[in-house]
Amino acid sequence: MLATRSPRSTRWLGGVALLLPAALILGAVAAAAQSDDPAQSDGPNEGQATPLTVGLGYIPSVQFAQFYLAEEAGYYDEAGLDVMFQNKIDPELITLLARGAVDIGMADGTSLIPAVSQGIPVVYGATIYAQDPNVVFSLSESGIQEAADLAGRSIGVPGRFGSSWVALQALLQAAGLTPDDVEIVTYPDFGQSVAVAQGQVDAATGFVTNEPVQLRLQGLDVNELHVYDVARLPGPGLVVGRDTLEAKGDALRAFTAATVRAMEDIAADPQLGLDATFARVPELAANPETQLAILQATIGTWTSEHTDAYGMGSHDRDAWRSGIEIIRSLPDSVVSTPLTVDDLVTDALQP
Repeated sequence: MLATRSPRSTRWLGGVALLLPAALILGAVAAAAQSDDPAQSDGPNEGQATPLTVGLGYIPSVQFAQFYLAEEAGYYDEAGLDVMFQNKIDPELITLLARGAVDIGMADGTSLIPAVSQGIPVVYGATIYAQDPNVVFSLSESGIQEAADLAGRSIGVPGRFGSSWVALQALLQAAGLTPDDVEIVTYPDFGQSVAVAQGQVDAATGFVTNEPVQLRLQGLDVNELHVYDVARLPGPGLVVGRDTLEAKGDALRAFTAATVRAMEDIAADPQLGLDATFARVPELAANPETQLAILQATIGTWTSEHTDAYGMGSHDRDAWRSGIEIIRSLPDSVVSTPLTVDDLVTDALQP
């Protein structure tokens, strides 16, 4: 049973829903050098909760159930934290993390790699998605069973940006193909899922936690090509600014441990995640079947052979090495400087 708290200490700021190209981060390099709050304290104070602003991408969603549960169950309170959630577009969030305007946040590895290569002082502290959630999906009747089957096919994308564009190129590359070998159809309003359902395109990019789930709930038979299976990219996880890590290391470690604890709880009992999400975002409770399907797909991305061996939240360094090489090899890559895994990840927050 969830612990109850009244009043809740968690506060909210408004948010937006879209992912934009990692390249947009690069204009923020100059602004990213200093924190907005140099007087931040290191860790929880005796008898006083440490405030933490937590950036969550996209919009409030059941995909953030672990954060909601950690708050609802009192895990953040137990850790001496006063948490404020904030939703931000991924590149904007990385800029805010670098400046110290946001203490810790969910960001994609494919955004972090080019950002760090351009000198933005951020680092990945804990893995949330142990398997990158990007997929290329199609109706089963299309006959697309593997990446090579995409040759000559039409593929819907929201644009040539973001993690889904990187993942599509990586998937094609693994099959000896390039975007020139397929027909790219752009859906700027993220309507590529409808386009697949209506037969406007043969396949589309998306996330295992979203479009394929929605189509199956409509009664459609869907195939998925999981990019992670053939081209390993680091998935979204908790990212911090390096100055913030130094200033608030104890609090950030406590936050990470509490969040991973909630992930483990939800993996064992998804209803805990649903209940916490509905308490935080009541409008989602109108369609519990859909939300449960999304949550179950999300839970599936939290684990991998690596986390089975080393635990949730741990870093898969092989995935990071693979991600660096894949992104550096892409024709439109902005990664021009040599990078190592240690430039990108830290064990300082590992629970």
